[in-house]
Amino acid sequence: MIIRVRTNIGVWRIEDLDASTSTTADILAGIAKTRPHVVYEKALSSDPRCDNPLDSTQPLSSQGLGHGGMIHCRVDASTCAENTVDGSSSAAADGGAMDTGNKNEGAAASSGGNTKRIIDKDGSIKLVHAEGPSTSGSANRGFRKGLLPLRDMKMAWTLQEFTAMDDRYNFKILRQDASFVGKGGVHLESAAVNDFQNYLRRFQFQQQRFGYLYGRFVDEEDEEGEKEAKEEEEKMQEDKPKPGGWGARLPESEEKKVKKNAKVIVEAIYEPPQEADPEAAEGFVILEDPNEENVESLAKMLGLQRVGWIVGHPPREEGFQLSAAEIIMAAELQLECAGGIEATPFVTVRVTVGDDGNVVVEAFQVSLQCMEMVAEEAVDVGPNPGFCYVNETFTAIQEGKRSATVENNFFLTLVPINGYQSDMFVSEFPRANRAYDDRQQTHDEMKRQLSKSGQSGWTFIDLLSDFALLLYLCKFLDVKTDMPKICQSVKDREVSLDDGYKLIISSMAGMDGSY
Repeated sequence: MIIRVRTNIGVWRIEDLDASTSTTADILAGIAKTRPHVVYEKALSSDPRCDNPLDSTQPLSSQGLGHGGMIHCRVDASTCAENTVDGSSSAAADGGAMDTGNKNEGAAASSGGNTKRIIDKDGSIKLVHAEGPSTSGSANRGFRKGLLPLRDMKMAWTLQEFTAMDDRYNFKILRQDASFVGKGGVHLESAAVNDFQNYLRRFQFQQQRFGYLYGRFVDEEDEEGEKEAKEEEEKMQEDKPKPGGWGARLPESEEKKVKKNAKVIVEAIYEPPQEADPEAAEGFVILEDPNEENVESLAKMLGLQRVGWIVGHPPREEGFQLSAAEIIMAAELQLECAGGIEATPFVTVRVTVGDDGNVVVEAFQVSLQCMEMVAEEAVDVGPNPGFCYVNETFTAIQEGKRSATVENNFFLTLVPINGYQSDMFVSEFPRANRAYDDRQQTHDEMKRQLSKSGQSGWTFIDLLSDFALLLYLCKFLDVKTDMPKICQSVKDREVSLDDGYKLIISSMAGMDGSY
């Protein structure tokens, strides 16, 4: 099994693990084989914030990790130079280790690696990691490109063992007929999506931008059961029945109901710090996010989770849905959500403009096979963004022939979209991390929004129930003590917001009088 480790400097892939017996110690040992000097700032964890360290005494399978699963840690970037060849060959090539007076360099040289020497600004000589593949002789004699020769792996092979080994690197490309989302599809909060596309219109859709979707996965069977229970309770309390909840109810049936895939309810969009970059494969560069922890904490307090991502891009030719970079990013995010190569309702939403000037919004998922190929690093971006390029170590068989590329649409399944107006959140406060926007997040904007309280049926808690506004408050109120109480009132309107918090928030906004 393969486990991927997402660090602050990139993603590392650890192979040859056993789900039932391997532990975090085996992962650390796998990292140490190529990066022997890594210093960990935060331990291996199940979440991006590294708040939930993995149990070092339990096997990986018992912690919800499967083949292709993603875990997280933070490392000291200066300790992560990669060694890819033996020390003997390195020493032979250089005629022995050079004494530069740098102990760290000596250690790196003695342990070997795909490295080079540079002269630093202060005149000292340093040994640094050299980009690019190793040019050792064994690499050219490998079983496949980038792999060891068979005799270096094992002295004797049976035909069955060889065939099984070779099959690991072969993929027969097949379309997936349906997505992992139920027939309810994805319900997009209309105001949030409109705000996102309106910002893209400022640049005539010529800049790419993305955001994360926060909401809920709802099992259609569970939702229906909740509705029936609610309706029955209302009938007991009142003579006149009232409609329960939102959404269409399916016809009743005496047949046993089969558990269906989840549908996706999107309540909010969060756009992390990013810069538009036409030269980047994705069309943007993701920047470090100082609010990352607050976003995840706030979502959890509100009963939300990351359920998808949304990307806006310039118009494309007909039939060109998502680029190779977007396909790979979608697969990475589905793998992270599922904890491995497993079915997940996590969705990808694209927003663009058609030839007629109307906005086009579509939702997709990538196939399970695509998730597997991305987990194995079998596909990459190439010159043509409409195709995923197959890594030379692997073989892709498409329509009975070996193919060096796979058309992106082979990996996509369509997810139906429904408009949705949230009964819990509003979407009016300016968004974070936007340049050249008419409105920025300020106390004046908070006053502008909260001052509507008492007008047109709005209450103070209604107007406060804005994901962007609540995230803004996280900068000024304690996330661990204050925000949970506020979020509880947002989730359950029968829990009144404490007058003290109303006073504090109103004072921050510069509001006078009643609230």
